[in-house]
Amino acid sequence: MEYSYLTDPGKVRSHNEDSVIIVENKMGEVLLAVADGMGGHRGGEIASSIAISHIGKRFQETSSVGTKEDAISFIKEIVSEANVLLYKYTSLHEESMGMGTTIVLAIVTKDFLLFGNIGDSSGYVIKNGKLNKITIDHTLVSLLVQSGELTLEEAKQHPKKNVLMKALGATSTIEMDVFDVERDIDGVLLCSDGLTNMLDDDQIIKVIQDDNLSLDDKLKKLVTKSNNRGGTDNISIAYLKVVEHDN
Repeated sequence: MEYSYLTDPGKVRSHNEDSVIIVENKMGEVLLAVADGMGGHRGGEIASSIAISHIGKRFQETSSVGTKEDAISFIKEIVSEANVLLYKYTSLHEESMGMGTTIVLAIVTKDFLLFGNIGDSSGYVIKNGKLNKITIDHTLVSLLVQSGELTLEEAKQHPKKNVLMKALGATSTIEMDVFDVERDIDGVLLCSDGLTNMLDDDQIIKVIQDDNLSLDDKLKKLVTKSNNRGGTDNISIAYLKVVEHDN
């Protein structure tokens, strides 16, 4: 497995409220995670940083996540712990009330692949030259699409498309959605909506599939293209490529 990650403030925001990480544990299992923070007085930066730091540290400290069932329990446990840390922080710092963060993560082992998310940062697998979204956004617009009240095209232009129904740190308890995905894939891509609001799936996969670029250069190109289209939000990407000898 080869991987790379990148975060950029974009063209409009004065600072970066995203955090991103890719880490391995002692068994060589890999965790990727992206968090998109929100809240005044730099609360978003603090929220995403607390969440990513805790989740990354807990993963690195494990020798192995164990079986798939063990790993699902582990994901839910470490995300719940991060939620408690955020909730405690806001109770001690009045200026950070309303602070929170999205979180999307993936755990890749030689035997299985799991995704988890809260909020509207997205997780994809790359297979047969296509980008396939795994996670389901916790937004008002996503609920309206699921209920048939909006089409996907209407949702893209909806004025409330960024209204979150769920975020880490917003309530005292929260449970992450977890997705069990077939391991037979070419890659994993996680990103904040700063990427997906600027580029569509075809534009993203075209860059990812460019064999003339290194992994780092692919991510730089995606950020550049997003900024060229307006860069209205922070942009964060974590990408893992599954190379043939992995299997």
